[in-house]
Amino acid sequence: MPGHLQQGGQQHDERTTGGWLVPGPERQAKPYGATGYGVDAYGRPLSDKSKLVAGLLQIFLSTFAVGRFYLGYTNIALLQIAVTVCTCGVGAFWPLIDGIMILMGKVPDPQGRTLRD
Repeated sequence: MPGHLQQGGQQHDERTTGGWLVPGPERQAKPYGATGYGVDAYGRPLSDKSKLVAGLLQIFLSTFAVGRFYLGYTNIALLQIAVTVCTCGVGAFWPLIDGIMILMGKVPDPQGRTLRD
């Protein structure tokens, strides 16, 4: 058929592709640092972690700093647990406020990426 190119079992129109095979979006290379979770309004890649999940875990299980463990901040989580235990529970306000900060989007993941909504 004139104007069509048969390569690799797929038919391509020379007029639209210039005779070259153009890979679909699922096969194109991603820019450096890009994840499969999209980008934010400024073009930065998003984290694979959800801020809703992290924030709610941090608020409801604040004594155990589960939200920080979920995000990958193990040292901060252990410090929050130690402060909570050493102050007989009074230090549990820190993880509670931290959970609110996570929900507001003020805490990135350990790689500096914005958390997903």
